[in-house]
Amino acid sequence: MRAALTRRYGPPDVVDLTEVPEPMPGPADLVVRVAAAPVTRADARIRALDVPAGYGPILRLVFGWNGPRRAVQGAEFAGVVERGAGAFAKGQRVMGITGMRGGAHAERVVIAAGGLVVPVPDTLSDVQAAAFWFGGLTAAHFLLDKGGLRAGQRVLIDGAGGAVGSAAIQIARATGARVVARCSPGSHDLARDLGAVVVDRAAPLPDGPFDLLLDVAGTWDVASAFRLLGPQGRFLRVTASLWAELGAALRPRRGGRRLVAGVVAETPAAMARLLALHAAGSYSPVVGAVLPFAQIRQAHALAGSWTKRGTVVVVMDAP
Repeated sequence: MRAALTRRYGPPDVVDLTEVPEPMPGPADLVVRVAAAPVTRADARIRALDVPAGYGPILRLVFGWNGPRRAVQGAEFAGVVERGAGAFAKGQRVMGITGMRGGAHAERVVIAAGGLVVPVPDTLSDVQAAAFWFGGLTAAHFLLDKGGLRAGQRVLIDGAGGAVGSAAIQIARATGARVVARCSPGSHDLARDLGAVVVDRAAPLPDGPFDLLLDVAGTWDVASAFRLLGPQGRFLRVTASLWAELGAALRPRRGGRRLVAGVVAETPAAMARLLALHAAGSYSPVVGAVLPFAQIRQAHALAGSWTKRGTVVVVMDAP
């Protein structure tokens, strides 16, 4: 089968599309023929070793010192079951998350039938199903679990045009919040269509106070964020340096305000909640560029930029 291999860290051209052996399933595993898979900002960061300050040595220890131990990246997928197991039958459309194991940037992926895999709702195409998890789970985790977002609150989302930001606008609006989106001109129409008041990144900062500030790109310092927050406001850092993560863990409260960072929970409960939001019409993934698998290097380049819209997805152009 064809797979995209990243054997060393570097720019997008380190990714090689080549033939590899078929994955070997265990007795409780599904084999899924991948129809589409996202290339996310996380994939681009791992491939380039482009991580927030302090995390470089940690990423090398976790993923591999000179290059990824698991050369096939890709943590999310949508496809068709080729070998059934558990509650899943051959021919069924599924979408799921492999997490740090990767493996989704290939024509076939193996995942435990009891793992993070679910049937694809009829309301989602393969491309939408592939794009469903990354931004939506991150936005819901920070806004709902960590931010405690409630109806009537005022939210500032900085970096609103990508996978996380566009999902955050939808989830915040569905909760009944008033949303201000700070983004580049190429995402203004998208943010408005999703229901946000738009502020250009080059314009002066909007007037506070805000109840929550969601910093997707990790460009805000604590002092600047807190000046825009109300007395009980929360500063939610989606992207943060190691030192910022430690600061949020060791000293989360600064007066009445709260500093929040941390790892997103990928659990069956979190997935079920996002699916429920979709079923209620409150969330659908925003798909940006859709490229054939043969152009996965271009997909990596787009995913690594901060100006992309929504999620970049590659589609397998042959069974």
